[in-house]
Amino acid sequence: MTLFPTSRKSFAAILMLAVSSLALAQSGAGRVYVVSHVDVIPKYAAETAKLLLAYGADSRKDAGAVRIDVLVENGPNHFTLVEVWETRAAYEAHVSQEHTRAFREKVHPWLGSPYDERLSYEVKP
Repeated sequence: MTLFPTSRKSFAAILMLAVSSLALAQSGAGRVYVVSHVDVIPKYAAETAKLLLAYGADSRKDAGAVRIDVLVENGPNHFTLVEVWETRAAYEAHVSQEHTRAFREKVHPWLGSPYDERLSYEVKP
C-alpha cells in the first residue's frame, strides 16, 4: 500500500487541492482555526491557568472571534488553546491587540517548551 495514489490523474487532483488550499490560506478567506500548546514549568501552572482564562475572556471580545476554548491536560502544566476566527485579518488584528501581546509576554518566561501555535484554514469546495 502506498501513501499517495500512483495515477497521474489522482496526483493532479491532490496537487490542485493543495494549491487551492494554499491560495485560500493566503487570501485570508474562510475561517482560521488556531491550536496552541502551552507547556509551562509546573510551579507556574496555577498562574498560567488564571492568565489563560483571562486571555480567553479578553479574546472573545475581539472582532471576528468565533470561539476561544482553554483546555488543560491531565498534567496540570500542559494547556491547549483552541481559537476560531472569522478571517485571517480578524486573527491578525487580535494578535496585535494589547491583551494578546501582554499575555504572550507574561507567559514567555514560564514556558517549559516553545509556544506551539498552528494555524489551519477551512477547505471549501
